[in-house]
Amino acid sequence: MGLDAQVEKMQTRQNYQNLWHSDLTSTIADDPPYCCFAMWCGPCASYLLRKRALYDDMSRYVCCAGYMPCSGRCGESHCPEFCLCTEVFCCFANSVASTRFLLQDDFNIQTTPCDNCIIGFMMCLQQLACICSIAACLTGSDELADLAQLLSCLSDMVFCSVCACMQTQHKIEMDKRDGKFGPQPVMQVPPMQHMSRIDQPVPPTVGYPPQPGYGPPPPHQAYGYPPAGYPPNYPPPGYPPSGYPQPNYPPGGYPPPGGYPQPNYPPGGYPAPGYPPSDSK
Repeated sequence: MGLDAQVEKMQTRQNYQNLWHSDLTSTIADDPPYCCFAMWCGPCASYLLRKRALYDDMSRYVCCAGYMPCSGRCGESHCPEFCLCTEVFCCFANSVASTRFLLQDDFNIQTTPCDNCIIGFMMCLQQLACICSIAACLTGSDELADLAQLLSCLSDMVFCSVCACMQTQHKIEMDKRDGKFGPQPVMQVPPMQHMSRIDQPVPPTVGYPPQPGYGPPPPHQAYGYPPAGYPPNYPPPGYPPSGYPQPNYPPGGYPPPGGYPQPNYPPGGYPAPGYPPSDSK
């Protein structure tokens, strides 16, 4: 993946609509045992999470999930397990970030501003520690050397804690994916009024106010006329009245014999010869 493609992918990732099930500040409270496991055995957690993110199908494995220039060029297809072990131990930070990007792209997950601040603080602290170490080496100052050592220890502590929370966040998200939190609601097209402009007022109800005993048909019945149960208790009991239709109806001798149609109808010579004319249009 080239640099331009990576920049475009990062910009696209900012427009994702979904959020992590648990943010970085809540992972310790949501799953303390796994957070401790990720703290003390970070490479092992990274290995297990990447394998789980691939649905345990190691034939799909690519080094750093395809986000690095070396991806696909390390012989992953021949020994994916060994390559993944090498990745998580030699490039631990890249392995955690690659799993994160993989999950974000699979589930359209954006990173919250709070998570971005935590990750940015971790990176800035590491860079500051590196700058102080270089300055201490160039100047030979004991004070800068002590400051660099202090910043290095602090940055390592922040890095280990943030990576542990990040891997716990990935684990919780895959628990959600695998249905361990129960069935998740299915994304559906919102109703028409939700898809309209936000500043558009809701139109008033058209028609008459509902009357007692009247109402819309049940959900399984389509709207039509007349709807089921409309009008209620119709026809009333005893309708039609007894004796209807009347017996012996129509009366005998109706119509009168020989009276209809009339004999010798139509009269002779009707219609007139030559009618209608042959050249009529």
